[in-house]
Amino acid sequence: MTALIIIIVLLVVLIGGYIFFYNNLQTARVNTEESWSQIDVQLQRRNDLIPNLVETTKGYAKHERETLDEVVSLRNQLIELPADAHQEKMEISNQLTDALKSIFALSENYPDLKASQQFSQLQEELTNTENKIAYSRQLFNSSAALFNKKLVTFPSNLVAKMSHLSKIDYLQAPTAAKEVPTVHF
Repeated sequence: MTALIIIIVLLVVLIGGYIFFYNNLQTARVNTEESWSQIDVQLQRRNDLIPNLVETTKGYAKHERETLDEVVSLRNQLIELPADAHQEKMEISNQLTDALKSIFALSENYPDLKASQQFSQLQEELTNTENKIAYSRQLFNSSAALFNKKLVTFPSNLVAKMSHLSKIDYLQAPTAAKEVPTVHF
């Protein structure tokens, strides 16, 4: 009788432990998915602002058609990607960020554009959105790191293996961001 009670207690403890660690892993995975959705929200916000920026800029910078076309093309590529193409979205997003910097630089060549209140507001909103995207990327990588730590630490790694959970890849910084900037005086 005592052996049966010990076996039942052990089974309850093992099942309870499995449930506890499984729920912790799932919570970490959901947090990572939620942090990706924050990136997606900010990318969509930027995509919504871009047509207004392009239209505003067109009127002033008629000779800069190539830059504007590149921004529109990258925006369209970003919209067409499937929801789970995280790394591809980030690569195109990085290219789009660079192209937007080119548009902002255009304002230096066109004083009327630089003085335009609508352009200034759009530029400020896009800059704020870029900052939110950067923060969201950091949040995603932090969430992924927490999940990945749980995959390799005992005893949650046992539950992860039994549940066939796998590592979440981090978002990588663009290669250009890793290069040391050249400063000229």
